[in-house]
Amino acid sequence: MQNFSLPIHSNVRHNVEVALYKDPGLAASLLRLHFHDCFVMGCDASVLLDSVEGMQSEKEAGPNLNSLRGFEVIDKIKYLLEEECPVTVSCADILAMAARDAVELRGGPGWDVWLGRKDSLMSSFSGANQFIPAPNSSLEVLIDNFKQHGLEIEDMVALSGSHTIGRARCLSFRQRIYEPKQEYHYGYDRYKRYTTFRRILQSICPVSGRDNKFAPLDFETPKRFDNHYFINILEGKGLLGSDNVLTSQDFDGTITKQVWAYASNQKVFFASFAKSMIKMGNINVLTGNEGEIRRNCRFVNA
Repeated sequence: MQNFSLPIHSNVRHNVEVALYKDPGLAASLLRLHFHDCFVMGCDASVLLDSVEGMQSEKEAGPNLNSLRGFEVIDKIKYLLEEECPVTVSCADILAMAARDAVELRGGPGWDVWLGRKDSLMSSFSGANQFIPAPNSSLEVLIDNFKQHGLEIEDMVALSGSHTIGRARCLSFRQRIYEPKQEYHYGYDRYKRYTTFRRILQSICPVSGRDNKFAPLDFETPKRFDNHYFINILEGKGLLGSDNVLTSQDFDGTITKQVWAYASNQKVFFASFAKSMIKMGNINVLTGNEGEIRRNCRFVNA
Protein backbone atom coordinates (compact mmCIF):
# COMPACT_ATOMS: atom_id res chain seq x y z
CA MET A 1 0.00 0.00 0.00
CA GLN A 2 1.26 3.48 -0.80
CA ASN A 3 0.19 7.09 -0.74
CA PHE A 4 0.07 8.93 -4.07
CA SER A 5 0.45 12.67 -4.47
CA LEU A 6 -2.08 15.11 -3.11
CA PRO A 7 -3.67 15.95 -6.52
CA ILE A 8 -5.29 12.52 -6.70
CA HIS A 9 -6.87 12.92 -3.25
CA SER A 10 -7.96 16.49 -4.03
CA ASN A 11 -9.45 15.42 -7.38
CA VAL A 12 -11.60 12.80 -5.65
CA ARG A 13 -12.61 15.18 -2.86
CA HIS A 14 -13.62 17.93 -5.29
CA ASN A 15 -15.91 15.62 -7.23
CA VAL A 16 -17.44 14.19 -4.08
CA GLU A 17 -18.06 17.71 -2.83
CA VAL A 18 -19.82 18.66 -6.08
CA ALA A 19 -21.96 15.51 -5.92
CA LEU A 20 -22.97 16.19 -2.29
CA TYR A 21 -23.84 19.78 -3.12
CA LYS A 22 -26.36 18.47 -5.66
CA ASP A 23 -27.57 15.61 -3.46
CA PRO A 24 -26.48 15.59 0.22
CA GLY A 25 -27.90 12.09 0.62
CA LEU A 26 -25.11 10.71 -1.53
CA ALA A 27 -22.75 10.95 1.46
CA ALA A 28 -24.37 7.93 3.08
CA SER A 29 -24.57 6.18 -0.29
CA LEU A 30 -20.84 6.49 -0.96
CA LEU A 31 -19.99 5.31 2.55
CA ARG A 32 -22.35 2.36 2.12
CA LEU A 33 -20.79 1.45 -1.24
CA HIS A 34 -17.41 1.08 0.43
CA PHE A 35 -18.89 -0.99 3.27
CA HIS A 36 -20.83 -3.32 0.95
CA ASP A 37 -17.75 -3.74 -1.20
CA CYS A 38 -15.38 -4.62 1.65
CA PHE A 39 -17.75 -7.14 3.24
CA VAL A 40 -17.86 -9.27 0.07
CA MET A 41 -14.45 -10.79 -0.83
CA GLY A 42 -12.68 -7.67 0.50
CA CYS A 43 -12.12 -4.08 -0.61
CA ASP A 44 -11.70 -4.85 -4.30
CA ALA A 45 -14.44 -2.86 -6.08
CA SER A 46 -16.31 -6.05 -6.96
CA VAL A 47 -19.54 -4.24 -6.06
CA LEU A 48 -19.04 -1.90 -9.04
CA LEU A 49 -18.99 -4.62 -11.70
CA ASP A 50 -22.05 -4.91 -13.96
CA SER A 51 -23.50 -8.27 -14.90
CA VAL A 52 -22.04 -9.98 -17.96
CA GLU A 53 -22.58 -13.41 -19.43
CA GLY A 54 -21.52 -15.97 -16.86
CA MET A 55 -21.28 -13.51 -13.95
CA GLN A 56 -24.15 -11.91 -12.02
CA SER A 57 -23.45 -8.53 -10.47
CA GLU A 58 -23.46 -7.93 -6.73
CA LYS A 59 -25.69 -4.97 -7.55
CA GLU A 60 -28.52 -7.45 -8.11
CA ALA A 61 -28.17 -9.17 -4.72
CA GLY A 62 -30.91 -8.69 -2.13
CA PRO A 63 -29.12 -6.15 0.11
CA ASN A 64 -28.10 -4.04 -2.91
CA LEU A 65 -30.90 -4.21 -5.48
CA ASN A 66 -32.74 -0.90 -5.84
CA SER A 67 -30.81 0.25 -2.78
CA LEU A 68 -27.16 0.99 -3.54
CA ARG A 69 -26.43 4.20 -5.41
CA GLY A 70 -23.59 6.59 -6.11
CA PHE A 71 -22.16 4.56 -8.97
CA GLU A 72 -22.24 7.54 -11.33
CA VAL A 73 -20.11 9.57 -8.92
CA ILE A 74 -17.44 6.84 -8.94
CA ASP A 75 -17.70 6.59 -12.74
CA LYS A 76 -17.04 10.30 -13.15
CA ILE A 77 -14.07 10.31 -10.78
CA LYS A 78 -12.61 7.30 -12.55
CA TYR A 79 -13.03 8.90 -15.98
CA LEU A 80 -11.26 12.07 -14.88
CA LEU A 81 -8.41 10.18 -13.22
CA GLU A 82 -7.93 8.01 -16.30
CA GLU A 83 -7.66 11.17 -18.40
CA GLU A 84 -5.02 12.58 -16.06
CA CYS A 85 -3.05 9.44 -15.14
CA PRO A 86 -4.19 6.28 -16.98
CA VAL A 87 -4.26 2.91 -15.20
CA THR A 88 -2.85 4.36 -11.97
CA VAL A 89 -5.67 4.64 -9.42
CA SER A 90 -7.89 1.62 -8.87
CA CYS A 91 -11.65 1.70 -8.44
CA ALA A 92 -11.21 0.15 -4.98
CA ASP A 93 -8.99 3.07 -3.97
CA ILE A 94 -11.55 5.55 -5.32
CA LEU A 95 -14.26 3.92 -3.20
CA ALA A 96 -12.07 4.22 -0.09
CA MET A 97 -11.25 7.89 -0.73
CA ALA A 98 -14.83 8.82 -1.66
CA ALA A 99 -16.18 7.25 1.55
CA ARG A 100 -13.67 9.18 3.64
CA ASP A 101 -14.43 12.47 1.89
CA ALA A 102 -18.19 11.95 2.11
CA VAL A 103 -18.00 11.50 5.89
CA GLU A 104 -15.72 14.48 6.38
CA LEU A 105 -17.83 16.76 4.19
CA ARG A 106 -20.90 16.00 6.32
CA GLY A 107 -19.10 17.03 9.52
CA GLY A 108 -17.46 13.73 10.41
CA PRO A 109 -13.83 12.76 10.98
CA GLY A 110 -11.15 12.36 8.36
CA TRP A 111 -8.50 9.63 8.17
CA ASP A 112 -5.53 8.65 6.06
CA VAL A 113 -6.39 6.48 3.05
CA TRP A 114 -3.38 4.59 1.78
CA LEU A 115 -3.62 3.59 -1.86
CA GLY A 116 -2.47 0.60 -3.87
CA ARG A 117 -5.51 -1.69 -3.80
CA LYS A 118 -6.14 -3.68 -6.96
CA ASP A 119 -9.57 -4.32 -8.48
CA SER A 120 -11.02 -7.82 -8.57
CA LEU A 121 -11.64 -9.72 -11.79
CA MET A 122 -15.01 -11.04 -10.64
CA SER A 123 -18.00 -10.28 -8.47
CA SER A 124 -19.80 -12.51 -5.97
CA PHE A 125 -23.58 -12.38 -6.14
CA SER A 126 -23.83 -15.18 -3.56
CA GLY A 127 -21.34 -13.46 -1.27
CA ALA A 128 -23.34 -10.23 -1.33
CA ASN A 129 -26.42 -12.17 -0.24
CA GLN A 130 -24.50 -14.00 2.47
CA PHE A 131 -22.07 -11.57 4.10
CA ILE A 132 -23.82 -8.18 4.23
CA PRO A 133 -25.60 -7.90 7.60
CA ALA A 134 -29.40 -7.85 7.47
CA PRO A 135 -31.29 -4.94 9.09
CA ASN A 136 -32.99 -7.32 11.53
CA SER A 137 -29.85 -9.22 12.57
CA SER A 138 -29.41 -10.30 16.17
CA LEU A 139 -26.40 -9.07 18.11
CA GLU A 140 -24.82 -12.54 17.98
CA VAL A 141 -25.15 -12.66 14.19
CA LEU A 142 -23.67 -9.16 13.86
CA ILE A 143 -20.68 -10.03 16.03
CA ASP A 144 -20.03 -13.23 14.06
CA ASN A 145 -20.37 -11.38 10.76
CA PHE A 146 -17.85 -8.70 11.67
CA LYS A 147 -15.50 -11.28 13.19
CA GLN A 148 -15.41 -13.16 9.87
CA HIS A 149 -13.91 -10.03 8.37
CA GLY A 150 -11.29 -9.57 11.08
CA LEU A 151 -13.23 -6.84 12.87
CA GLU A 152 -13.67 -6.79 16.65
CA ILE A 153 -16.80 -5.93 18.63
CA GLU A 154 -15.39 -2.45 19.21
CA ASP A 155 -15.10 -1.97 15.43
CA MET A 156 -18.67 -3.18 14.92
CA VAL A 157 -20.06 -0.64 17.39
CA ALA A 158 -18.01 2.22 15.98
CA LEU A 159 -18.88 1.39 12.37
CA SER A 160 -22.57 1.09 13.28
CA GLY A 161 -22.31 4.82 13.91
CA SER A 162 -22.34 5.29 10.14
CA HIS A 163 -26.11 5.09 10.55
CA THR A 164 -25.98 8.68 11.78
CA ILE A 165 -26.54 9.59 8.12
CA GLY A 166 -28.61 7.98 5.39
CA ARG A 167 -32.02 6.42 5.21
CA ALA A 168 -33.67 3.01 4.99
CA ARG A 169 -36.61 1.58 3.13
CA CYS A 170 -39.81 0.58 4.91
CA LEU A 171 -39.02 -3.00 3.96
CA SER A 172 -35.94 -2.81 6.19
CA PHE A 173 -37.64 -1.61 9.38
CA ARG A 174 -41.24 -2.89 9.16
CA GLN A 175 -40.44 -5.87 11.38
CA ARG A 176 -39.00 -3.52 13.99
CA ILE A 177 -42.36 -1.66 14.13
CA TYR A 178 -44.98 -4.38 13.97
CA GLU A 179 -43.18 -7.11 15.87
CA PRO A 180 -42.13 -5.00 18.86
CA LYS A 181 -39.90 -7.16 21.00
CA GLN A 182 -37.80 -6.26 24.01
CA GLU A 183 -34.65 -6.39 21.89
CA TYR A 184 -35.94 -3.59 19.66
CA HIS A 185 -35.81 -0.98 22.41
CA TYR A 186 -33.72 -0.23 25.45
CA GLY A 187 -34.87 -0.49 29.01
CA TYR A 188 -38.18 0.59 30.47
CA ASP A 189 -40.03 3.09 28.30
CA ARG A 190 -40.94 5.39 31.19
CA TYR A 191 -41.50 8.48 29.08
CA LYS A 192 -43.14 6.60 26.17
CA ARG A 193 -40.33 7.71 23.83
CA TYR A 194 -40.27 4.35 22.09
CA THR A 195 -44.08 4.20 21.84
CA THR A 196 -44.23 7.67 20.29
CA PHE A 197 -41.37 6.89 17.92
CA ARG A 198 -43.07 3.67 16.81
CA ARG A 199 -46.24 5.59 15.98
CA ILE A 200 -44.21 7.97 13.81
CA LEU A 201 -42.71 5.00 11.97
CA GLN A 202 -46.16 3.43 11.54
CA SER A 203 -47.35 6.60 9.82
CA ILE A 204 -44.51 6.22 7.33
CA CYS A 205 -44.61 2.46 6.90
CA PRO A 206 -47.98 0.65 7.06
CA VAL A 207 -48.39 -3.06 7.79
CA SER A 208 -48.30 -3.79 4.07
CA GLY A 209 -47.40 -1.79 0.98
CA ARG A 210 -45.17 1.26 0.53
CA ASP A 211 -42.12 -1.02 0.77
CA ASN A 212 -39.88 1.60 -0.85
CA LYS A 213 -40.94 4.49 1.36
CA PHE A 214 -37.89 5.93 3.13
CA ALA A 215 -37.22 7.06 6.68
CA PRO A 216 -33.99 8.64 7.97
CA LEU A 217 -31.73 6.40 10.04
CA ASP A 218 -31.27 9.34 12.42
CA PHE A 219 -34.43 11.44 12.79
CA GLU A 220 -32.69 14.13 14.83
CA THR A 221 -29.74 15.11 12.58
CA PRO A 222 -30.22 13.07 9.38
CA LYS A 223 -27.77 15.02 7.19
CA ARG A 224 -24.98 15.58 9.72
CA PHE A 225 -22.37 13.02 10.65
CA ASP A 226 -22.32 13.17 14.44
CA ASN A 227 -22.81 10.98 17.52
CA HIS A 228 -26.60 11.33 17.70
CA TYR A 229 -27.07 7.77 16.47
CA PHE A 230 -25.86 6.47 19.82
CA ILE A 231 -28.13 8.85 21.74
CA ASN A 232 -31.03 7.51 19.69
CA ILE A 233 -30.17 3.93 20.60
CA LEU A 234 -30.12 4.71 24.30
CA GLU A 235 -33.61 6.17 23.91
CA GLY A 236 -34.90 3.14 21.98
CA LYS A 237 -35.08 5.18 18.77
CA GLY A 238 -32.76 3.32 16.45
CA LEU A 239 -34.55 2.82 13.14
CA LEU A 240 -33.39 -0.73 12.43
CA GLY A 241 -33.73 -3.75 14.65
CA SER A 242 -30.00 -4.33 14.22
CA ASP A 243 -29.35 -0.87 15.70
CA ASN A 244 -31.29 -1.42 18.90
CA VAL A 245 -29.87 -4.88 19.65
CA LEU A 246 -26.51 -3.23 20.42
CA THR A 247 -27.91 -2.45 23.86
CA SER A 248 -30.97 -4.66 24.31
CA GLN A 249 -29.10 -7.92 23.64
CA ASP A 250 -25.88 -6.84 25.34
CA PHE A 251 -26.35 -8.90 28.47
CA ASP A 252 -22.95 -8.24 30.04
CA GLY A 253 -23.11 -4.48 29.40
CA THR A 254 -19.79 -4.14 27.57
CA ILE A 255 -21.25 -2.80 24.33
CA THR A 256 -23.69 -0.57 26.21
CA LYS A 257 -20.73 1.10 27.92
CA GLN A 258 -19.21 1.80 24.52
CA VAL A 259 -22.52 3.20 23.24
CA TRP A 260 -22.73 5.46 26.31
CA ALA A 261 -19.15 6.62 25.74
CA TYR A 262 -19.89 7.60 22.14
CA ALA A 263 -23.21 9.22 23.07
CA SER A 264 -21.44 11.28 25.72
CA ASN A 265 -18.36 12.31 23.74
CA GLN A 266 -18.40 12.86 19.98
CA LYS A 267 -14.60 13.15 19.80
CA VAL A 268 -14.23 9.66 21.25
CA PHE A 269 -16.65 8.29 18.65
CA PHE A 270 -14.92 10.10 15.78
CA ALA A 271 -11.50 8.74 16.80
CA SER A 272 -12.84 5.18 17.04
CA PHE A 273 -14.77 5.46 13.78
CA ALA A 274 -11.71 6.67 11.85
CA LYS A 275 -9.57 3.87 13.28
CA SER A 276 -12.15 1.22 12.39
CA MET A 277 -12.67 2.61 8.88
CA ILE A 278 -8.94 2.28 8.21
CA LYS A 279 -9.12 -1.30 9.45
CA MET A 280 -12.19 -2.10 7.35
CA GLY A 281 -10.64 -0.49 4.27
CA ASN A 282 -7.84 -3.05 4.41
CA ILE A 283 -9.97 -6.21 4.45
CA ASN A 284 -8.57 -8.80 1.99
CA VAL A 285 -6.95 -6.15 -0.19
CA LEU A 286 -5.62 -7.35 -3.56
CA THR A 287 -2.10 -6.22 -4.40
CA GLY A 288 0.57 -6.97 -6.96
CA ASN A 289 -0.61 -9.47 -9.57
CA GLU A 290 -3.71 -10.51 -7.60
CA GLY A 291 -5.99 -8.09 -9.44
CA GLU A 292 -5.87 -5.24 -11.91
CA ILE A 293 -6.51 -1.51 -12.19
CA ARG A 294 -9.70 -1.32 -14.22
CA ARG A 295 -10.01 1.35 -16.87
CA ASN A 296 -13.79 1.33 -16.39
CA CYS A 297 -15.08 0.44 -12.93
CA ARG A 298 -18.08 -1.41 -14.35
CA PHE A 299 -16.08 -3.95 -16.38
CA VAL A 300 -12.83 -5.89 -16.14
CA ASN A 301 -10.19 -4.88 -18.65
CA ALA A 302 -10.37 -6.57 -22.03
